[in-house]
Amino acid sequence: MLMRWIDRARRAEWRGDAGMSTAEYAIGTVAACGFAGLLLKLLTSDQVRALLSGVINRAFAVVF
Repeated sequence: MLMRWIDRARRAEWRGDAGMSTAEYAIGTVAACGFAGLLLKLLTSDQVRALLSGVINRAFAVVF
């Protein structure tokens, strides 16, 4: 009886937490959507658009 209890305890100890639960997936999805929205807002701002346009124009103006 004692050996069975010890064996069960060992197996439970080895199992561990192998993956994410549904709540963790939901929090991760909400965080990813929030980050994507923030990135979209940043990249479509006038300052960043002008910066990227300047970098691209300078890259095409280089003479080899």
